[in-house]
Amino acid sequence: MPATTTIGLIGAGAIGRAHLGGAAQAAGVRIVGVADPSPAAAELAREFGLPHFEDQRALRDALQPDGAVIATPNALHVPLALEWIAAGRPVLVEKPVAVTVEEGRQLARAAADAGVPVLVGHHRRHNPVLQKARALVQGGALGRLVCASVMAAFLKPDAYFEQAWRRSNAGGPVLINLIHEIDLLRFVCGEIRSLQALTSNAVRGFEVEDSAATLLRLENDALATIQLSDTAAAPWSWDLASGESPVFARSDTESHFLCGTEASLALPTLRSWRYPGERGWFHPLEQSRVAFEPGNPYVEQMRHFGAVIRREEAPLTDAADATRTLEVTLAVRQAARSGEVIRF
Repeated sequence: MPATTTIGLIGAGAIGRAHLGGAAQAAGVRIVGVADPSPAAAELAREFGLPHFEDQRALRDALQPDGAVIATPNALHVPLALEWIAAGRPVLVEKPVAVTVEEGRQLARAAADAGVPVLVGHHRRHNPVLQKARALVQGGALGRLVCASVMAAFLKPDAYFEQAWRRSNAGGPVLINLIHEIDLLRFVCGEIRSLQALTSNAVRGFEVEDSAATLLRLENDALATIQLSDTAAAPWSWDLASGESPVFARSDTESHFLCGTEASLALPTLRSWRYPGERGWFHPLEQSRVAFEPGNPYVEQMRHFGAVIRREEAPLTDAADATRTLEVTLAVRQAARSGEVIRF
């Protein structure tokens, strides 16, 4: 067993609770305190038997943790991360890594200059399903990847939008949800070379979009599409299909479809199709299911963060990598406004 690494939690919203649950099951790490000024945070700390602080500096001074999880509102991600880096403490910063690309690059430079690692909370990368899919695609099991199709269609209830920022351009499904799909494509299928996009706010009429369609060209000239809407009475999304989070009602379906010249793959089921003999649409495909060892990505992410703090593992998603995902995600709105192809 590794030595226990102590971690402070800054921010006690829904994702903060997920980190507390992950750390409780992860080997080698222990969250030792919660910093968040809200009364709900104090209650959450009591629920987990942890000391509560209204200020993150007070937590650091009192407990001297080895690192910190920053799960605050987005605008605080970089300022708080820079402060902990200056103190020599590694951080796990929730996604998006920053509000702007330049802020993300600033954080990456600061981490590199200080020699202090930053892990960014793109938790799906820690899911065994996606790690298996990445190995299959990059190992050539599908042949040459030619296209990928992503469905992210779900219904956010009216109460979700009672917080005003979720109705503004600070929120919306592009920044909150599509960023996961962009990162998944980059992780499993490869880098993105260009994109085009359309957005719509026709259903709710908010300032921010409620639907988006994105067409992407990947580095190997494979094409990918992402259909996104948070107004759809539909089961086709990773959150509903994967069962990663118990807060969502699970649906027995698939959301991601990867097609290659030799085989195709559906996620999260890892169903695969290929021709057992003669090839072509006049002949039947053979279906199988790829074996994998299930695991909880939130638990694995916290275990990995402990190893990152101890310098035993390099961050699976560092600040520079996460900034690349942010850059592509922000370009979706830019492309929708301009009607242009955005190239990277």
